[in-house]
Amino acid sequence: MDAPPTSVLLPTVRWTEACEEVANQLGADDELLVICDTATDPVATRRSESGSGIEEDVASGSGAEVDCGSLPDGVRIVLAGEPEDCSGKANAIATGMEVATRDRIVWTDDDFRHPPDWLATLHADYDRQGSTTEVPVFVGRDPLARLFEPAYAIGGTVSVAVGGIVWGGAVVFERVDLRDPTDCDGASDRAAASDRDGDATRNREAVESLCQDLRRTVSDDGTLTEYLDVTAADRTRTVPSGGSIRGSLERFVRFFQIVRHHAPRSAALNVVLSVGLAGLCLFAPVIGVALVTILSVAVYARFGIRRATFLLAGPSVLVSPVFIAYAVARRTFVWGGRRYRWRSLFDVEVSAV
Repeated sequence: MDAPPTSVLLPTVRWTEACEEVANQLGADDELLVICDTATDPVATRRSESGSGIEEDVASGSGAEVDCGSLPDGVRIVLAGEPEDCSGKANAIATGMEVATRDRIVWTDDDFRHPPDWLATLHADYDRQGSTTEVPVFVGRDPLARLFEPAYAIGGTVSVAVGGIVWGGAVVFERVDLRDPTDCDGASDRAAASDRDGDATRNREAVESLCQDLRRTVSDDGTLTEYLDVTAADRTRTVPSGGSIRGSLERFVRFFQIVRHHAPRSAALNVVLSVGLAGLCLFAPVIGVALVTILSVAVYARFGIRRATFLLAGPSVLVSPVFIAYAVARRTFVWGGRRYRWRSLFDVEVSAV
């Protein structure tokens, strides 16, 4: 079965290998929206002599097309503008959703490899099981990030695989799949059926609501999870993490705050488990370290993670309460060159670093 025309949304400020990889997989009727902030971002100045691409200025509302001929067929560069009450990525995704012209949507990131069959495999997933997310495995590039690997495998990889949680790095869905997150009585399922029979108005309202929420929060993954029932694919994507100890610390704070705002009960459970396991490893080290190491080995084996960092499970658990306490105490965090003060789910203050 041929895949329907698809819009792929890829937020980035630079033309990376990921852009090239995804562009090479586009079908004749697909589009890749490379979404940056402003015209000063490196990817927005991409030029060549061929004159085949366009740049769409959404931020100014002009929709102006500018010669960006170095772009492959089907690729558009979209300017989202500076975020005001949300993260740069959430703002970019919201803009991409508004600009996208296809009914099937794919969100992705530029920080992992997209093999030649990546897009086709996502289409096959959707045809088999509906909205689908791939599963991330975070691989550290600095000592602190490597220390966090067992925790990210258990708290991140496993959670996405079994918890119905979206990973914004690789998720496929259709507009009709979006539901009202306030609907608890099954009306959304009836609405979805109505949408498929032609109720474009309800579908448009769902997309508009998603975009409005994205523009007043931080996490694109967490927000889409509220709108989408998703099934995880039985495969992983390796995502490089960190690169500096400071950067890894900021990422840890951001990840904890995402859970805290989108799933407060899970955040509370994480705190209890962290303190409990750390206490076990401290007062009964043989039993505690053996337990968390065996758990990490099982998770690594299940998801094909061939890393010796499972041996860091014990030390990671021992220090985790310290990092969680730090994340709770922090009032701001830095991400993508901006500082965010995330007071509540829809109360975000953005400032320059």
